[in-house]
Amino acid sequence: MPRTVYVLALASAFCSAGATIFIRQGLRGRGPYTGFWINLVVGTVGLWAAVLLTGGFGRLSATGIAFFVLAGLIGTVAGRLLRFVSIEKVGASIAAALINLHPLFATGVAILLLGERVTAPILAGTVVIVLGTILLSIGGRRGGIRPWQITLPLLSAACFGVVAVLRKLGLAETGAVLGSAINVTTALVAFTAFLLASGDWEAMACRGRSLVYFVAAGAAENGAVFMNVVALSLGTVSVVAPLYGTAPIFVLFLSFFFLRGVETLSRRLVLGTLLIVLGVYLITALSER
Repeated sequence: MPRTVYVLALASAFCSAGATIFIRQGLRGRGPYTGFWINLVVGTVGLWAAVLLTGGFGRLSATGIAFFVLAGLIGTVAGRLLRFVSIEKVGASIAAALINLHPLFATGVAILLLGERVTAPILAGTVVIVLGTILLSIGGRRGGIRPWQITLPLLSAACFGVVAVLRKLGLAETGAVLGSAINVTTALVAFTAFLLASGDWEAMACRGRSLVYFVAAGAAENGAVFMNVVALSLGTVSVVAPLYGTAPIFVLFLSFFFLRGVETLSRRLVLGTLLIVLGVYLITALSER
C-alpha cells in the first residue's frame, strides 16, 4: 500500500480537527446556524468544482441520487448541524471525541440492516468506547455541562453512522465526488429553505472574524472529506478509518494552543478521548481482519 494513503488519512484527520477549532472560534461571534450555512456554501462550491476537475458527472443513476439526497438530509443537515450546536454547547474537545463514535453507530446499522456479523473486536471496542464516554460525561458535568447536552454530539454521531451506510449503498451507483456534491447541495437547499421559511434571514449574514473562521472551517472540513475519499480509493477501510479516527487527538493538541482561555483540558477529558479513539480503532481496524 502506498505511503500516500497514510499521509492523506492523517492529513484528513488533521484538517477535520482544524475545522473543529475554526468552528469553535467562529461561534464566539455568531450562532451555529450561520456557521453551518456558510459551511454548506463553501462545501457546495468546492465539491462541484471538484466534479468538473475530475471529469464531470461520470456514473449517475436515480438510485444513487436518492441515496445521496437522503444522506444529505440525515448526515449533513441533521448530523453536521448538530455538530455545530455540540461544539457551542459542550466545547470542541468533548464534541470531537463523542462525534467520533460514528463508526460504532455505522457498525450497528450494518449489523441490523446489512447482515454483517458481530465480532470480538466490535464488542471490545464498544466496551472501551462506553468507558471513554462515561469519563467525558463525568468530566463534562464538573465543567458545568448539563447531562442532556452530552446527547447532542451523540445524536450527531448517530446521524453520521447512518449516513455512512447510505453512502456505501449510494457509491455502488454513483461516483464518490459527484455523490458528495449531491449530498451537500441537498443540505444547502434544504437548510436555506428552512431559514427562509422561519424568517431567520440574519443567519445568512456574517462578517468580520467569524466569517473568516467559518469559511476556513468549511474549506478545512470539505478538504478533509475529499482527502479521505481519495485515501479510501487508494487503500483499505481498515487502514484509512482508524487513522481518520485520530482527529479528536489533534483537536486536543490544537485546543491547547488555540483555545486557551476558552476551554479547559482535564485529565478525564484527555483519557476519555484516548479511550474512544482506541475503541474506534478496535471496531474499524481489527474487525476487518
